[in-house]
Amino acid sequence: MVEYYLGVDIGSLTTKVVLVDGAGNLVGRVVRRSGYRGKEVALSLVDELLRESGLSAREVARTVATGYGRVTFPADREISEISCQAAGVVHLFPGVRTVIDIGGQDSKVMQVLPSGRVVDFAMNDKCAAGTGRFLEVMAQALEVRVEDLGKMASAARERCSISSVCTVFAESEVVSNLARGAAREDIVAGVCMSVASRVAAMASRLSREPEVAFTGGVARNAGVVRALADELGQTLLVPPDPEITAALGAALLARGKP
Repeated sequence: MVEYYLGVDIGSLTTKVVLVDGAGNLVGRVVRRSGYRGKEVALSLVDELLRESGLSAREVARTVATGYGRVTFPADREISEISCQAAGVVHLFPGVRTVIDIGGQDSKVMQVLPSGRVVDFAMNDKCAAGTGRFLEVMAQALEVRVEDLGKMASAARERCSISSVCTVFAESEVVSNLARGAAREDIVAGVCMSVASRVAAMASRLSREPEVAFTGGVARNAGVVRALADELGQTLLVPPDPEITAALGAALLARGKP
């Protein structure tokens, strides 16, 4: 009988569920914004994923939960997001030794071994600057969709300076730039560089080794990807679905090996 393994990542803004088979192959994945209903959304997504895959709950051998809401979910085991993130990335990119993850409410940099084990890491402080939430606040101030920020940054002619490391003050800078007639695209480019500069400064606290992977929902923002690559002076590896790597790692750890 073929066995399957579930990884459930209940994050601060979104919940991700991944299903793999005994060989570690990705069978299916679902992502949904969860807010404060992480457990309920996760349970619903598990049912949805199994239904779409034509499987029953009895065919799931083990489930690992990770993320902020992992303690709320009835899994076989709970594992930290840092460990799951590393396991998922090394599975996709075996040569990666540094992982940069920018999620909804935090950002972190990890040093990993070929086995997927984390040997050192750094995280941002409690401020939202340098996270997905920071980009959401700036998008609201600019009256644009957060998913359009990457394309807008690509169209910038020059980059506005967003120097504040505080989200509230940075929002004031955005409004001031708008008031003086700066193009939205130029402001967005500055916002993306602000995120990149903050994360690159955090990465400098560790001994960074190539290859470097960039994960988390913010890795879908091409403007931040380019700005961060410029700040670090190297190309970044971005998974096709950068927001599910922790859930993937959780599923692989449920299987018993990354």
